Amino acid sequence: MEISPDNIIIRQFGTVKLNATIVYTWIVMAVMVVGSWLITRRLSTETGFSRWQNLLEVLVTGIQSQIRAVSHQEAGQYLPFAGTLFLFIAVSNLLSIVPGYQAPTGSLSTTAALAICVFIAVPLFGISEKGLARYLKHYVRPTPLMLPFNILGELSRTVALAVRLFGNVMSATMIAAILLSVVPLFFPIVLQVLGLLTGLIQAYIFAVLAMVYIASATRAYKEREEKSEKGE
Repeated sequence: MEISPDNIIIRQFGTVKLNATIVYTWIVMAVMVVGSWLITRRLSTETGFSRWQNLLEVLVTGIQSQIRAVSHQEAGQYLPFAGTLFLFIAVSNLLSIVPGYQAPTGSLSTTAALAICVFIAVPLFGISEKGLARYLKHYVRPTPLMLPFNILGELSRTVALAVRLFGNVMSATMIAAILLSVVPLFFPIVLQVLGLLTGLIQAYIFAVLAMVYIASATRAYKEREEKSEKGE
């Protein structure tokens, strides 16, 4: 039993290795691209739209409401990023029902890449909202002595995002594999269903945490600045 899809080598071209993580990530992206094309190719504003369009609208509306609830801002500019994070992780985990497939989110390299995307997106959204100079000021508040601690906090939460997602997905896969080898079939199937539910929850948590960090770089700092300008 392989702990991570990184250890499964599909092809090797000299020193370049094509592992299962890369292949399954491509598969997930292909499923998302083809699925989005199939669903959106016949969008309609009439009342008799398809079930897939209905599902898409429910999904988009749900993500928008969660973004507004977390950030207390309009969801428009954040929807593509947060929605893509959620859908990629969710689809990656849901495809675990396919025999032979291993979720790329069970690889630390994948979860680290997702966390780095959040790490980069947070200051980008903050700078677009506040400007470079005003955004950078929060690193030295309430005192310049906080600069190294604020930077360390940014790095530590990125590591925590990557490790949390990797640990949950990997542990669920390992437990299901172990039980499948030592107990009858029924119980591992039930555990697999629970694993899919856990995968969806992990996708939700990852996307929500990303929005919390983005909101802290836009709304929260803005509120503090407004209070300081008013002398409160």
